[in-house]
Amino acid sequence: MQLPARYDHVGSFLRPQYLLEARDKKAKGEIGAEALREVEDKAIAEIVKFQQDVGLKSITDGEFRRTYFHIDFLEQLGGVKTDIPVTVKKADGTEELAPPVIRVVDKVRHAKDIQRADFEYLKGQVAAGCTPKVTIPSPTMLHFRGGRAGISKTAYPELDPAFYDDVAKAYGDELKSLYDAGCRYVQMDDTNLAYLCDEKMREAARQRGDDPNELPHRYAGFINKVVAHKPEGMLLAMHLCRGNFKSTHAAAGNYEPVAEALLAEMNLDAFFLEYDDDRSGDFRPLRFLPKGKTVVLGLVTTKFGEMESKDDLKRRIDEAAKYAPLEQLALSPQCGFSSTVHGNNIAVEAQRQKLRLVIETAQEVWGH
Repeated sequence: MQLPARYDHVGSFLRPQYLLEARDKKAKGEIGAEALREVEDKAIAEIVKFQQDVGLKSITDGEFRRTYFHIDFLEQLGGVKTDIPVTVKKADGTEELAPPVIRVVDKVRHAKDIQRADFEYLKGQVAAGCTPKVTIPSPTMLHFRGGRAGISKTAYPELDPAFYDDVAKAYGDELKSLYDAGCRYVQMDDTNLAYLCDEKMREAARQRGDDPNELPHRYAGFINKVVAHKPEGMLLAMHLCRGNFKSTHAAAGNYEPVAEALLAEMNLDAFFLEYDDDRSGDFRPLRFLPKGKTVVLGLVTTKFGEMESKDDLKRRIDEAAKYAPLEQLALSPQCGFSSTVHGNNIAVEAQRQKLRLVIETAQEVWGH
């Protein structure tokens, strides 16, 4: 499976003020769900046009119907309970999003179509020649956040294989539902593998009773169970996120601890890797990339408005190409512009400029 273009994006965009106001009114009980959806429809139609005007080939709904990129999806799976994340003020005045509590309280199942109606509206807005893309959280989030303690021992006395099989089946049912609606491109957003590159997070995993060296390989098997349910002809990608809340990050570290499990063992079509600054390490982990798969280099930051230079981007693409063939690489921003409703500290116009930079650089490197 091939990506729609050599340039892509992760999915989320800054919410317009009128959408934020409508969400606030809904929270206060001043308007109902139907009225909010009408406002969301308007905002999504506008962000689809924005993406097409800027020249993107894969088009999302900007995640405009979500508050958080992960919770809004996971809490709709049968057997899953989530709590709203807590915002923590740090000593330096910045804010950090404490990880949400995600608990498996019963057998996990696909209780209903989660993204289908949203996709059908998106598809109706997307012009010919472009591909509508759906973004969903990775299934690994149901394990990594709480480990064994976060999963009911009544429902799952043993995790392997029952828990992993049930989650994979639930995800497979959702992928089939989307496929039947015409979806051919799904991206799973995964923080956990990126977190396992960070020694602080690795230690936290140890404290939960997990081996951070074994987990990436276990997760590769977990993801492959999902892939086994994937409808033929659907492109399935993964974005590794190091945290993206109000321009902050949660993890740092070279991809080396997870690279082999991620690139060589997971049967995915494409991997979006964050490489926007030094905290991501070098490109040596790309040596594990097998033929037939693509790495999308997230070289352009979405956290700050300062523009990268084309020459620097091209130099870094050349560096990456020492470890993986250039024809198996592509370019994107490092993450979405608004993984949560709050958005990064970046101007709306900067979104356009950053995306144009990605597109123009990719076209100059790989051609049109």
